[in-house]
Amino acid sequence: MLKPEQSLGLVCGIDEAGRGPLAGPVCAAAVILPAEWEPEGLNDSKKLSPAKRDALYEEIVKNALSWSVAFASEKEIDEVNILRATFLAMGRALAGLDMKPDFALVDGNRDPGLGIPTRCEVKGDGRYACIAAASILAKVNRDRLMEEMDLRFPQYGFRQHKGYPTKAHYDALAKFGPCSIHRRSFLKKAPK
Repeated sequence: MLKPEQSLGLVCGIDEAGRGPLAGPVCAAAVILPAEWEPEGLNDSKKLSPAKRDALYEEIVKNALSWSVAFASEKEIDEVNILRATFLAMGRALAGLDMKPDFALVDGNRDPGLGIPTRCEVKGDGRYACIAAASILAKVNRDRLMEEMDLRFPQYGFRQHKGYPTKAHYDALAKFGPCSIHRRSFLKKAPK
């Protein structure tokens, strides 16, 4: 994995999880890692098993200089659209850090307007350690939240699909209709 250039100063990696689901919030994380530290196996969260993500999550929160996780709700997603809601969550994650970074490396190709110098990196979660760490924190926190939602709404199977558009999820929607955490703006595209 690449490390940010020293000339950038204190750098945080920022990534999100949960842009595509039909239900639940979008989650973003901001992480500042020590310059010389990188746990073995660190990678884009989508390329890791749940067990490996959980193990890396514990290492990251223990060793990071600072980290923060934040959400934008399904209601906010419906009100402002998923891209703007993702940027809201990223801004909240950045604001939640207990150190002020000099620079942000953000996964993707759209600048979220964070108010600090920022560089967008397409597939950055597979190339930069700080972005990979942020991707893991965002994914694990969102998955855990959706597992909690499964206890409140067991008929939808959130524990299995985390709100993503699977056949089982569409079948549950057809049978039970949407619940309070479904993104109404995403359901317009549901298969009939």
